[in-house]
Amino acid sequence: MSATPQPTLLLQRYNAGERLNHWITAITFLMLTFSGLALFHPSMFWFSQFFGGGTWTRILHPFIGVVMFISFSLLALKFWHHNLLSKNDVQWLKQIGDVVQNREDRLPEVDRYNAGQKLLFWTMIATIPTLLVTGVIIWRPWFAHFFPIEVVRIAVLLHAVSAFVMISGIIVHIYAALWIKGTIGAMVRGTVSRAWAAKHHPGWYRRAIRGEDH
Repeated sequence: MSATPQPTLLLQRYNAGERLNHWITAITFLMLTFSGLALFHPSMFWFSQFFGGGTWTRILHPFIGVVMFISFSLLALKFWHHNLLSKNDVQWLKQIGDVVQNREDRLPEVDRYNAGQKLLFWTMIATIPTLLVTGVIIWRPWFAHFFPIEVVRIAVLLHAVSAFVMISGIIVHIYAALWIKGTIGAMVRGTVSRAWAAKHHPGWYRRAIRGEDH
C-alpha cells in the first residue's frame, strides 16, 4: 500500500509576480534614497558616484521615481484590501509594549498583516503620490519652468519631508523583517511554514489552509 500523502508544511504567501513587483519597488526605493540624499546635501554627494556622477544622478533620479510609483501602484491595487485597519489592529497598537517584548500570546489575532505593516502601507499611499507630484513640479528642465518659483520652493520642502517620512518608515520595516525570522524568506521564496503563519498571522493562516486567501 502506498503511504497517505501528507499535506505540505509550506504555505504560499506571495506568487512570483508579487515578489518581482515587491523587489522592483524595494530596489528603486533604495536607488531613490541614495540618489536623493546625494542631491539633498553636499555631505552626502559622494553617493552620486554610484550613479555615474552628479549630472547623471540628477537625470536618473526622477525617472527612477516614476518606475517606483508605477511598481508601488500595482502593489497597492493588489493588497489594499488586506491593509484596512480593524478593531484588532487598534488593540494591537495599544499593546505595542507586548509587541516590542515579543509577547505574541497576549496580542489580538493578526490577519495577513499586522497593524504596523498596515500603517506603513498607508504611509506609503500618502507619501509616494506626494513625492511624484512634487517631483514633477521640481523636475528640471522639463516641468519646473511651468510653475511659479514659490510653488517650486514649497514642492521642494514637501518632497524632502515626504522622503524623510518614507525613509524612516522603511528603516523600521527592514528592522522588523530581520527581527521576525522567516519574513524575508517569504518574499524571496514566496512560501512560509505553517508554524510561522500560525504563530505570526493566525487569521491569515486559517484562511490560507482553507484556500480562501484572495
